[in-house]
Parts: sequence; C-alpha cells; structure tokens
Amino acid sequence: MGNRRDCATPDKRDVGIGKVDCESNFNRAFFPYQPPRPLHEIDAGLAGVEERILDLLREVTE
Repeated sequence: MGNRRDCATPDKRDVGIGKVDCESNFNRAFFPYQPPRPLHEIDAGLAGVEERILDLLREVTE
C-alpha cells in the first residue's frame, strides 16, 4: 500500500497538505493464495501445448 499526496488539490480542513489517497492491493484482498501446481503437472501441460503448436505448424507448412 502506498499513499499519494495531491498537492494541487488542497484539503478543505488543512489548506497546506492536500488530499491524500490510499492504494489497495486488490489481488491480495480478493484472490486467496493458491500454491503453484507440482512441477510434473506443469511440465505435462507444457508438453501438451508444445505438441498442439507443432501440429498446427505442420498443417500450415503442408
């Protein structure tokens, strides 16, 4: 989280400080942590995608 100060728009209560905004990390608030998949599952998925890409390239080059 970070605070930003907008000095061009003064606050009505304290003319010298300006408005302060707060930033929220919506990923942390709305998406609970999920550990990564096991490496063998990721490798198997990539191998399947690589094979589909190679099949498409073979169709294009024929």
